[in-house]
Amino acid sequence: MSYDAILLVSFGGPEGPDDVIPFMENVTRGRNVPRERLEEVSQHYLRFGGRSPINDQNRALIAALEEVLEADGPDLPVYFGNRNWHPLLADTLERMRDDGVSRALCFVTSAYSSYSGCRQYRENLAEAQAQVDGAPELDKVRVYYNHPGFVEPQVDAILDGLAQLPTDVREDAHVVFTTHSIPHTMSRHCDYEAQHYETCRLVMERLGAQAPPSSGERPWQLVFNSRSGPEFIPWLEPDINDHLEELAEQGVAGAVCVPVGFISDHMEVIYDLDVEAVETAERLGLPFARAATVGTDPRFVAMIRELIHERTAGAPARALGTRGPNHDACPVDCCFTPGQTAKEVVAAAEPPRR
Repeated sequence: MSYDAILLVSFGGPEGPDDVIPFMENVTRGRNVPRERLEEVSQHYLRFGGRSPINDQNRALIAALEEVLEADGPDLPVYFGNRNWHPLLADTLERMRDDGVSRALCFVTSAYSSYSGCRQYRENLAEAQAQVDGAPELDKVRVYYNHPGFVEPQVDAILDGLAQLPTDVREDAHVVFTTHSIPHTMSRHCDYEAQHYETCRLVMERLGAQAPPSSGERPWQLVFNSRSGPEFIPWLEPDINDHLEELAEQGVAGAVCVPVGFISDHMEVIYDLDVEAVETAERLGLPFARAATVGTDPRFVAMIRELIHERTAGAPARALGTRGPNHDACPVDCCFTPGQTAKEVVAAAEPPRR
C-alpha cells in the first residue's frame, strides 16, 4: 500500500518534575486511583530528576530509523505521538494533516499482543483521529516478538550481561527474563504469555548455540515486574524479586536479568530492575547483572524498516520459530476480555510507569 509517513506510537512520560503528577493524572484518568498512590509513584520519577527516559529513547530510535530510511528507503518522514504525554497523538495527527500526510503506517513500541500493548493503542489512534478533522488514515504494523531483529540482539545482551558477573559464577548463572505483569483477566484472552515464552525459547536456543555451559542447558525463567493492581486482582507471577529469593534459597551462583518485554530502558527498567531488583539481589548476596534492551541496535532498526517494507512493497514477512508472523489486521475481538471490558480490567490497576 502507499503511505506518506511513518508514525512511531508510544506510551509517553514526564520530561521534568512539574510534569510528573499531571502525567500520572492523565494515565489514571477515570480509575479513581488515590492521590496518595500518585504521590508515592511520583517519587520513583523524582529519584531520576522527574524525567522519564522514554521520550528521549524514542527520539533516538526515530533518528536511527530516519537515517536507515533515507539511505535504503522508503524515504518517508517519521512522526512521533504518545498515548499519555506530549507529543500527544491528536497533536501529532494535526501536524501530519497540516503537512499533507493522508495515510501513515504506525509502529508501536510494544513487541507483544495484549490489550494495553496492542488493542488499546489501536483505540488511542482511533480516538485521536476522531478529534482531528481531516486526520490521515492510519494502519498499524504487526507485533514483532519473533522477528530476528528483535530476538538476535537479546542474545548479545545476555552474553554482555554474563561478562559483567564474577568469572567464577558465569558458567552456572541463570537467565531471568522479565516483562510487565498484566491481570489474568487480560492475559487469558491474548497471546501475551505464549509470545513471551516463544521469544525466550528462541533467545535461549541461539544462546545455547553460541555459548553453551559445560553443564548442559542453561536454566532460564520468565518472570514479571511492575505489578500495580490491588491485591484482590490476580496478576501474572512470579514477581522478579520473589524469583530472586527462590534462586538464592536454591544456592544458584548468579543471575542475568533480561528485560525481554521492553524495547528500551524506561522507568519500569531503570527503577523496577536497576533499583528494586538490584537491591534485592544485593540483600541476598546473589551476583546479578542486567542485560540491555534492544534500544537502537542496528538489527532492531533494520527490523522496523523490514516491517515497513512488508506493508509498502510486499516484502516477505520474516519470523523465527514455528508460530509464524503475526497478523497485520487484528480480528475484531483481538486482545479483548469477554464478560468484562478491557478498560474495566485496566481501570482496576494502579498507575504504570514509563
